Amino acid sequence: MRASSHTRPVRLINFIAYGSNDVLGAGSMAILAGWVLFFYTRFCGLTPAQATIIFGVARVIDAFLSPIIGNLSDHFDRTRIGQRLGRRRVFILAAIPLLPSFALIWVPGQNFLYYLLTYVLFEMVYAVEIIPYETLASEMSPDYATRAKFAGARIIFGQSAAIMAGYMPLWLIGWLGRDSADTFLWMGCIFAVLFMLTAGFLYAFSWERQRPVPQEPATGGNPIRTLYRELFATLRVRAFRMHLGMYLGGYISQDIFNAAFIFFVVFALGGTVSLASMLMGSLYFSQLIAVIAAIQFTLRSTPALVYRYGAVLFAGGLALLLGAWWFGIGGGALFVWGAVALAGLGRGTLNYVPWAVYNYMPDVDEIMTGQRREGSFAGVMTFVRKATQAVAVGSVGLVMQYSGFDPKASIQTAHATQALVAIFACGTVTILLAGFVISLRFRLNQRTHAMLMAEIEHLRAGHDQPISPASKIVVEDLTGVAYHRLWGRA
Repeated sequence: MRASSHTRPVRLINFIAYGSNDVLGAGSMAILAGWVLFFYTRFCGLTPAQATIIFGVARVIDAFLSPIIGNLSDHFDRTRIGQRLGRRRVFILAAIPLLPSFALIWVPGQNFLYYLLTYVLFEMVYAVEIIPYETLASEMSPDYATRAKFAGARIIFGQSAAIMAGYMPLWLIGWLGRDSADTFLWMGCIFAVLFMLTAGFLYAFSWERQRPVPQEPATGGNPIRTLYRELFATLRVRAFRMHLGMYLGGYISQDIFNAAFIFFVVFALGGTVSLASMLMGSLYFSQLIAVIAAIQFTLRSTPALVYRYGAVLFAGGLALLLGAWWFGIGGGALFVWGAVALAGLGRGTLNYVPWAVYNYMPDVDEIMTGQRREGSFAGVMTFVRKATQAVAVGSVGLVMQYSGFDPKASIQTAHATQALVAIFACGTVTILLAGFVISLRFRLNQRTHAMLMAEIEHLRAGHDQPISPASKIVVEDLTGVAYHRLWGRA
């Protein structure tokens, strides 16, 4: 079956199907960022340094795999299978029976090699499914508002999955007992089933842009070198570089926060794992409320401005949490719950804006190259995201390791606790501030996107001069390229 035209009407079921797949995208990342370091060190006998090695090896492999998958999905319609099942969606279909690999990560009592192999396996399956998925909003609609709604549906489902990731250990602890490692195995099994169901739902209610059957490319040269040159040419797009800065500023600051949060509540605020689970669930619930609001604010304002509001709220919530530690306020105090709620409002906004903006990056690339390369952008995005997440989580682990942190102890030394608080605060704020600064120069919004799309049609019609001086300024700002070099003329 050939892919359908992008003029096909987008209905509610399509938004729901597209959004539900972020149960895998954001849900799995929330679980891994929030719990895997705690699970490895508390129940598996691994040191924080060993956990860091696992993250690092997975990222090296991903450095090769994610861009390749993105590039393959751009060109897979040159094959018979791709022409029948879709160049993007065939990867999603292939990944479905492999998604139970997520549950294997959470089997307690295994050795270092087991945890390394299972973590790497899931990361590979994740890349095969999520990279083609990230192209589908652009494939299914060219409309700015429709793509923003796709991003909103995605983040709403992702935040809902993150709420489950926060509260589920609490429910399972009540069932299995406080010290049972099977808590995490059950969580892994439940989410693995959800991943399979939502991926199948996505496949059933999504489509791709109709394209002419492409000609076989000319051969010659080093294919691997050509592949990576094409992929990382995406970084020539000025709007994409700035988008990556905002994306990483919002997400990596949260990764550091997440990796240290459970430890911060338990050891700095004197709480329990159950309390930490409740606070994390409340954090994600607050994020969900923020996403719903951010969808409307972004359509009425500019993405960069909404992003900055989110950064300020997140920083404010973090400051209050640090104040609770400084003044000796217990983890169960109402003050701490308020701080978590405020941080969640900021984080939800920071989660939504970059993914809303991402859906327009292939349009900016198209006016530069005359090509559609959604897969290449998705591959680079996924690689950069997972690589930096590994650095963030690994950095927390290394600081804990070398500060004398003992994951088996109920009370830590003052030095270990201070080191934990330092990376929780300084690491989060430093990365967040970088994203805030970059957002000051980001100018893609509904008005400028409309001008960009008009210029694409103008160039496609054979014109070589801009529609107006204003549109020339806009497209040159977004692309970082002089107008006469656009449309593949560079």
